[in-house]
Amino acid sequence: MSYLMPTYARQPVNFVRGESSYLYDEQNRAYLDALTGIAVCGLGHCHPAITKAMQEQAETLVHTSNLFGIPWQEKAGELLCQAAGMEKVFFGNSGAEANECAIKLARLFAHKKGLTHPKIIVMQHAFHGRTLATVSATANPKAREGFYTLDDDFIRVPFNDVVAVEALASDKDVCAILVEPIQGEGGLHSPDAGYLKALEQLCHDNDWLFMLDEVQTGNGRTGKYFAYQHTDVRPDVLTTAKGLGNGFPVGACMVAGKATKLFGVGSHGSTYGGTPFGSRVVCAVYETLTPQVLQNAHDKGAAIRQAVQNRYADKGVTLRGVGMMIGIVLPENMDCSGIVAHALNQYRLILNVTGGNVIRLLPALNLSDADTDELITRLSALLDDVFAGEVGA
Repeated sequence: MSYLMPTYARQPVNFVRGESSYLYDEQNRAYLDALTGIAVCGLGHCHPAITKAMQEQAETLVHTSNLFGIPWQEKAGELLCQAAGMEKVFFGNSGAEANECAIKLARLFAHKKGLTHPKIIVMQHAFHGRTLATVSATANPKAREGFYTLDDDFIRVPFNDVVAVEALASDKDVCAILVEPIQGEGGLHSPDAGYLKALEQLCHDNDWLFMLDEVQTGNGRTGKYFAYQHTDVRPDVLTTAKGLGNGFPVGACMVAGKATKLFGVGSHGSTYGGTPFGSRVVCAVYETLTPQVLQNAHDKGAAIRQAVQNRYADKGVTLRGVGMMIGIVLPENMDCSGIVAHALNQYRLILNVTGGNVIRLLPALNLSDADTDELITRLSALLDDVFAGEVGA
């Protein structure tokens, strides 16, 4: 009997140890982790530099509260804002909390403008979290069903459709746009070049906040520190989490420009946000996430996509994503329900399927040459089985 609420459909394996790109089960069998905790352990499992920082800080000071100054939090804020090109940061504990913070900023921005029923523009197929506010911004029906979401506070439009957003310029209740630079849970959709720039311009023209959700795309996942840095835009609000702590739960909401002075004393808070321990981890991740690691993420991701494209293009396979955010789009009529289990059981390969027919890979950013080759080998064997009809439901 388990005392855990049955909120997860878990795979029948228990992992007890991790090292680099591998997880080990109770029988000490190694599994190649091409999902890295859903884009969390971007530097691999138990990276020596991150582990050392955790050990040292655990022996020094774990928590004080935000009633006092926290030098490591100040340092983490400085490093993260410099990496992002932002001005101020609030630390929380997750991506959902970071996005809640962004939504509160948008509400306060609207309040200061005299709006009484502010609305935020969000996108179809978006995923922003599972709190009541963030699940309202999320498009996934399974995540929303039964929770009486706050849909009156959001306007949903198609992703990558600038005209649909332009049509809302006359709605005086709109106060912000919240968008992922690349949609992760929704199937790794990337927008056309110029899409984010057009949204930024619409926000400028209409005095809206331009808010980017980089919970999954941030911290090197796409080969840049943040995905929006592939363009020349600058958000007013930027959220991130996942890879920010390389496995330790921490999230951040950053602001710049007209969003910088919205929060004051008492506007927001978090008991565990920005603890000495969590902030030290953020600093260690930043120091380890070097330009060489970012370049590796770009190059290895491109190599994996190219290998799959070369071998399976004639099967109707297409590729999505940037850097170590890889989507393998299978034909729409294909039954993909057994792929995750087959990969796990037959090839000891960890991945998932999102958007119905998209195999999602989120490998470690510092994936080695040998592990890249091994990933391609196991993935190719899996796809061969898929197209041979050997993967059951």
